Amino acid sequence: MTWTFTPDRPIYIQLQEKLKLSIVSGQSPPGSKLSAVRELAEEASVNPNTVQRALMELEREGLVYAQRTSGRFVTEDIAVIGKIKSELAMDIVTAFLANMAAIGYDTHETAALIAGKAGNGDAGYAQVVNVVTYPAVSQSEQHDSRKDGDTDGTS
Repeated sequence: MTWTFTPDRPIYIQLQEKLKLSIVSGQSPPGSKLSAVRELAEEASVNPNTVQRALMELEREGLVYAQRTSGRFVTEDIAVIGKIKSELAMDIVTAFLANMAAIGYDTHETAALIAGKAGNGDAGYAQVVNVVTYPAVSQSEQHDSRKDGDTDGTS
């Protein structure tokens, strides 16, 4: 793992985030043993107390557990990992949408940009916009409304 830290936030939080990402991405699979505190500290070039604090926070969140004589392990509780993964994803999406709004994009424009980037063209745009704006409208209802001359699915 590459350890690069920025001066704007505490190092233990940055360590915690990197370890958390390693867990939710599957790089550190459920039940796997984490490196010892001293090894992680040496690898990251930080004080062992800093690593200890990051690991304690991960334990508090339920992502890591300690076995007295064996070290620390990634939880085997897939639901906990999934919950944290979803929370991280939501944080990223929320920040992304806020950044897009800050540069003047509304939800529809953002959805179109994402659809275009994914290579789906106008059909992808329509699907993303309908998911974002009209979640209760089924694909058949969208298709039926377009037959009547409504090209944006808004009737």
